[in-house]
Amino acid sequence: MEAPAVTLSRSLDPELRVQHALDLAFRYLTRRDRTVLEMRRYLEGKRVEPCAIDDALAHLEHEGYLNDARFARQFADDKRLLEEWGADRIERRLLALGVPAELVAAALGARGRGGELEAACALLRRRFPALDDPRERRRAYGVLVRKGYEHELAWEAIRARAGGMLED
Repeated sequence: MEAPAVTLSRSLDPELRVQHALDLAFRYLTRRDRTVLEMRRYLEGKRVEPCAIDDALAHLEHEGYLNDARFARQFADDKRLLEEWGADRIERRLLALGVPAELVAAALGARGRGGELEAACALLRRRFPALDDPRERRRAYGVLVRKGYEHELAWEAIRARAGGMLED
């Protein structure tokens, strides 16, 4: 019989509503870092009141639990290292996760065009031991573009790899 009273008091007391939102948020953060937008959508999906969501998000940001800039840097580093993604694919994914464009640009700016080319060439060396056949070069181009490398950079990497192989 007391359960409805607790639910009713939670709905009436703003501090309890914020605490409930924080409890949900901390459970959601246990698996991995989240963006502010991901957390907002999650709490909205749990039917938390908008004012409690705003207060909880402000608290989480102030305490450093939510930080879109940190999330973007870590996400970009992880995807580059673990999945060999290029800048275009990382940018699209971060924007879809709700990271502001200026923070995405800052996270991607850490590795310039030279770093992207080097990473694309490393991927080609690992996945395509021989690029002497035009069909293999087209396949390599498709892999690089799907991984998120710019079209021009993909061809540049293929030319560099094929040129290096011809010199070997």
